[in-house]
Amino acid sequence: MNYISKSEKKISNEFLKKGYLIFDINKLRNLKKIKNYISGYIKKKIHKDATIEQLHKYISPSNLNELRMQLYSKMNSKTDFLKNYYELGKEYLDIICGNELAMQRKVNFSIQLSNDDSSILPLHSDVWSGCSPFEVVLWVPMVNCSKSNSMYILSKNDNDEFYSKIKHFNDVNKLEKKVLKKAKFLKIDYGQGLIFQHQMMHGNIVNKEKNTRISFNCRFKSVFSP
Repeated sequence: MNYISKSEKKISNEFLKKGYLIFDINKLRNLKKIKNYISGYIKKKIHKDATIEQLHKYISPSNLNELRMQLYSKMNSKTDFLKNYYELGKEYLDIICGNELAMQRKVNFSIQLSNDDSSILPLHSDVWSGCSPFEVVLWVPMVNCSKSNSMYILSKNDNDEFYSKIKHFNDVNKLEKKVLKKAKFLKIDYGQGLIFQHQMMHGNIVNKEKNTRISFNCRFKSVFSP
């Protein structure tokens, strides 16, 4: 018989109640390794004085996708990257999903420049595009995130309410306007991670803050779930 500690039960209950969990990353060595590689690549390819936070001062939106795809390819080709990324949230993924997991083959990568309207990921739920509702997403930023340079998500109750009315919306833009009135922009600092149920409606808007946001996300699920 498996024993569930009080702390594990608290984490599980919080995740079930809210649909997401923000946690402090214990494997900071892994996180620093990832960030240092990105920072070094940006300095080498873009400008020696460029930083992640101020990347928008050194690159235009028209050239952003080339950098994004280069970094995506470089990071996912590194033999230890998937393992290092998984370990950032392992102890919490084990509690939420179990310790026999299937992991997405490649980790997704996002860059949201300050005042760039070309990198918006509008309102969506991953299950709308065919992903399993039993998957969760591990989302990790490389900078402090809050307000418009973070992601927004609905509360569990509001999410359930909008799903019950979704058939009345024939335009996702109209749905998004309604959702944004109730959505919460999550405050997640560098050194923290987010695990969330991706059937929860979420997205981002134009980054109006003074810092560029770079983040990673990857899906996980129990191998025993549908």
